[in-house]
Amino acid sequence: MSELNAVHLHLMPGRAYPLGAAVRQSGVRFAVVSRYATRVWLALYDNAEDVEPAFEVELDPERYRTGDVWSVYIEGLASGALYMYRMDGPLTPKTGLRFDKNVYLLDPYAKVIVGDIQARTAKCVAFGEKQDWVDDVRPRVPLDRLVIYETHVRGFTVGESAGVPHPGTYLGLIEKIPHLKDLGVTAVELLPIQEFGETRLGRSSIASGQELHNYWGYSTVGFFAPTGRYAVVPGGQLDEFRRMVSALHKAGIEIILDVVFNHTSEGNELGPTLSFRGLDNAIYYMLDDEGAYRNYSGCGNTLNCNHPLVRDFILDCLRYWVTVLHVDGFRFDLASILGRDTKGRIVENAGLIERIAEDPTLRDAKLIAEAWDAGGAYQVGSFGDVRWAEWNGRYRDDIRRFWRGGEHARGDFATRLTGSSDLYQWAGRSPAHSINFVTAHDGFTLRDLVSYNQKHNRLNGEDNRDGGDDNISWNCGIEGETGDARINALRLRMQKDFLATLFLSLGIPMLLGGDEFGRTQQGNNNAYCQDNPISWYDWRFLEKNADLFRFCKEMIRFRRENPVFGRLEFFEGKPATNGGEPDIAWFDNTGEPIMWENDAPYLACRIGGVANDSVALYLMFNAARKDISFRVPRGAWLMRINTGQPSPRDICDAKDAPAVEGRSLLVLPAKSLAVLSCQPNAEASD
Repeated sequence: MSELNAVHLHLMPGRAYPLGAAVRQSGVRFAVVSRYATRVWLALYDNAEDVEPAFEVELDPERYRTGDVWSVYIEGLASGALYMYRMDGPLTPKTGLRFDKNVYLLDPYAKVIVGDIQARTAKCVAFGEKQDWVDDVRPRVPLDRLVIYETHVRGFTVGESAGVPHPGTYLGLIEKIPHLKDLGVTAVELLPIQEFGETRLGRSSIASGQELHNYWGYSTVGFFAPTGRYAVVPGGQLDEFRRMVSALHKAGIEIILDVVFNHTSEGNELGPTLSFRGLDNAIYYMLDDEGAYRNYSGCGNTLNCNHPLVRDFILDCLRYWVTVLHVDGFRFDLASILGRDTKGRIVENAGLIERIAEDPTLRDAKLIAEAWDAGGAYQVGSFGDVRWAEWNGRYRDDIRRFWRGGEHARGDFATRLTGSSDLYQWAGRSPAHSINFVTAHDGFTLRDLVSYNQKHNRLNGEDNRDGGDDNISWNCGIEGETGDARINALRLRMQKDFLATLFLSLGIPMLLGGDEFGRTQQGNNNAYCQDNPISWYDWRFLEKNADLFRFCKEMIRFRRENPVFGRLEFFEGKPATNGGEPDIAWFDNTGEPIMWENDAPYLACRIGGVANDSVALYLMFNAARKDISFRVPRGAWLMRINTGQPSPRDICDAKDAPAVEGRSLLVLPAKSLAVLSCQPNAEASD
């Protein structure tokens, strides 16, 4: 007989709110929504691997249904109970109804899921929520000090070179916090850690023959549940996730989750029925008039985000992560889908986007939108209101284009460097609404950006068709890895150029994890399926490329010590004080005011040093493929940054920086930049 003793279980009508499983002193209450189901069963299990339930009860709608909510209280059931649902109802795909009474379904509100979802052995766990985080203090990092580090929990430490006791896990990330502190980042943005269903992709690597897996995790099915894939102890993911959050907070580092509220792992009509499709397919997904799935996500289905029920589901989920698990913010994948109505049309002032922004529980949470989707929407500069920051894809492209040496690029470069006023100022926004990045998980790493002209994705098993074709990259003369010292020196210099530009730009910088020490994916710009050394961090590069790491770390410190780069107002080109220097002024390499119509791959700017207790700075950028001479302004200057120089002269403390005479000529090598700071008590003037 089962470990569950049905004799000692007493069923009573439950409460219709809140949804999910709630452990009480004498039992467990279950509540799930299904509008169109005609019959509902609750199944209880002894073990996660069990195929058949140990105990199953059909919920009589006369007794256990309130509106669209089916709820039962089972007295005598304890915390840790494993459960699933079955639903029966119409199977009429053209009307959007796809009930199958033979399929056991996950609870959308499950806080812990154990077992293998794809093997159909997954189970939901009922447990009592803990209220024991009295010592956890949120860092509440102000926007002007925010430096984001994007990483994958598993890939960060799973490689042997990471040298941690718990590789590839939440605890492994804790063990690498000293690296994050040393680098100087103030927030980590984690690729999806909500439980995702799809792992095996059904194809193998053409090189090794090993089966490929969904590594990134953009295939959510358990939106409330931290994935168990990154736990050390089976079933211990909730506690271990909490330990990671607490450890990051104690280190002064915020945690931002990459969340995928645009689709689920159930895919199109050929995909598996795991949860939402079997509960209320016509409500949870956008469907056309024939019941087919609208696909604005590029993944087979699209969540019906602005249906009232789904809107409440998303808000409940976000509130849970903030209030119970102490998450500090969210990056919304393909966020334009949040603004599509139930027919898929982009609407102004979409209800869900406004609700998230105005929700009182989420008012301190950082909200970041990937302001586009796979259906053609591109809303960079116009997503939501002032509560929403955006991944600035225009920043990425224009910075890359300038450093590659493209024509008509320096005006756009200057605009991106100064916070993208063309995108944000018109709506009363600030530079902090721009999440600046040169590289991200989706695309080349920084090292690959300067090493490859084309993507090299053959190992993904899709004949190199996947991934973007226009990477705005330059291989510096040779495709891929090389032993040519001249090429490698140029590539190192260009990596420093990109890093320096990122941290000299107004807006919030986001660094792709591993770029600080030259991580490579061997030219793969879409490594979503590479759960192997292609994607894993090789920590041997930290020692091999110590000069690059030092430069990146010192650039973050330079930004922190010069508050002008964290300013929350756009430059105006006017003096901050009467008789003072303009807050910014632009020059060509001769020191004359710049003529923007005469495009060239080099420019300079002077940033005034009165506001925000900053010293005056003179920035020079040479993206040409030849050396360029720059006229230094009058005054007494210190050479703080020069990517044309080897380490440690590439970036210096003020006390160690060499002096540079005003009106002298400074030769910047091809593809390099330099930053001068005014010597104390020696403000320069032309």
